[in-house]
Amino acid sequence: METINNVISSLSSFVWGPPMLVLLVGTGIFLTIRLRALQVRALFHAIKILFKKDEDAKGDISQFSALMLSLGATVGIGNIVGVATAIALGGPGAIFWMWITGIVGMATKYSEAILAVKYREEGINGYKGGAMYYISKGLDMPKLGMAFAIFTIIASFGTGNMTQANAVSSVLLDQAHIPTWITGFILVVLTGAVILGGIKSMGKFTSYFSPVMVLLYICTAFFIIFTNFDRVPTAFGLIFSHAFAPFAAAGGFAGAAVAAAIRMGVSRGLFSNEAGLGSSAIVAAAAQTSCPVKQALVSMLQTLIDTLIICTMTATIILMAPVWLEGGSAGLLTLKSFEFFLGDTGIIIVFITTVFFAYSTLLGWSYFGEKGFEYAFGEKSVKIYRVMFLVFVMVGSVTELKMVWNFSDLANGLMAIPNLIALLLLSKVIVEETNKYFHDPLAKI
Repeated sequence: METINNVISSLSSFVWGPPMLVLLVGTGIFLTIRLRALQVRALFHAIKILFKKDEDAKGDISQFSALMLSLGATVGIGNIVGVATAIALGGPGAIFWMWITGIVGMATKYSEAILAVKYREEGINGYKGGAMYYISKGLDMPKLGMAFAIFTIIASFGTGNMTQANAVSSVLLDQAHIPTWITGFILVVLTGAVILGGIKSMGKFTSYFSPVMVLLYICTAFFIIFTNFDRVPTAFGLIFSHAFAPFAAAGGFAGAAVAAAIRMGVSRGLFSNEAGLGSSAIVAAAAQTSCPVKQALVSMLQTLIDTLIICTMTATIILMAPVWLEGGSAGLLTLKSFEFFLGDTGIIIVFITTVFFAYSTLLGWSYFGEKGFEYAFGEKSVKIYRVMFLVFVMVGSVTELKMVWNFSDLANGLMAIPNLIALLLLSKVIVEETNKYFHDPLAKI
C-alpha cells in the first residue's frame, strides 16, 4: 500500500509541477490579453448584474445562488491552511504571486462560465453543463469530455468528500473530543438532507449558509486588522519587498528564495480559487441567465472574493502577528495568529469557520461530481451517485486519508488539463460572445 501511495504521490507531484503551473497562469494571462483585461474594466458592471433581476432568464437557480454554491465549494481549507502554507514555505512574497494568480484567474473563471452556459443542455434533472459539455460539443472531442467527467467524479469522492469530512471529524475530535463516527453520522444526515433535494435545494441552502459563513470570517478579520492598523503597513511592506527578493532566515523561519515564493504563491492561489480546474463551470451552467456573458461576469466575482479578499485578509493577519517567524506547523499558523490577537475567541472562530468551510466545500463538490456522474452514466444514475457520496462521507470521517489526498490532487490536475486545452482552443468563441454582449447598447459598462 505504501508503494502505491508513493507512486501516486510522485505522479501528483509531476502533474502539479512547473509545467502545469505555467499552463494555468499562462492560460489566465492569455485570456486576460484577449479579453482586454475584462476583469478590471467590467468589475463594477459584474457587481451590478449580481443584484439585478435578469429578465427572460433560463436556469435552475439564481445567479446569486450559483455564486454562493461555487464560493462555498472553493472558500475552504485553502483560505485558512493554504495561505499559511504559502507564507511558511514561500515567505511573505508568496502572497504577491497569489494576487497575480487571482487577477488572471478571474479571466479564466469568466471564460469557463461563458462556455458552460453557451453549451449547456436541459435534461430531466434540470440544466447540465460544464467542461465536459463544451469539450464535447465545442471541440467535438467527446472522449476528452468523458475523461474530464471521470476525473471530476474521482475528485468529488476525494478532494470534495472524504478529505473534507476527515478535516471536520479530525477538528471536532481534537477540539471537542467528539468521536469520529458520531461526526460522520451527523455529516451524513446533514449532507443527505441538502443534496437529496437536488440543485435547487443546494442553491437555497448555500444562499443563506455561504454568506453567513464568509461574513463571520471577514468581519472577524476586519476587526483584527482595524484594531491593529499600525501593523498593516509592515505586513504589506513584507509582501511587496519580498515578491522579488529572498527572505532571510529569522527566528524559527528557515528563509525563502524568490523561486519558492513564486511557486508557493501560484500553487496555493490556484488551490484556493480553482481557476482553470473547470469545476465551478458546472454550477454556472445551472444559473438563471439570459446570456452567457452575464453569468460569466458574476462567476468571476468568486475568484475576487476568494483569493483577493479572503486570502489577503488571512495573509495580513498572519504577517501582523509574530507567530509565523517562530516556525512550527503551517496548518496551525492561522489559528495561532488569530489567537495572538483575540485569545481563545480567535481559536473558537477559526475552529468554527474551518468546520463550516470544509462542510460547504463538501456540498459544492457533491454537485460537481453528480453532474460528472450524470454525464458518464446517464441522467437516471443521479440517485445512485448521491447515495454513494453519502457512504464516502462516513468512510472519510473515520479513516486515515494520506493516499486519498495524493490521489485527489492527481485527479484535480488531470481535470485541469482537458479544461485548459478547451479554453485555449475556444478562446475565439469566448471573445465573440463577449464582444456581442458589450456592443449591445442595452449592455453598457
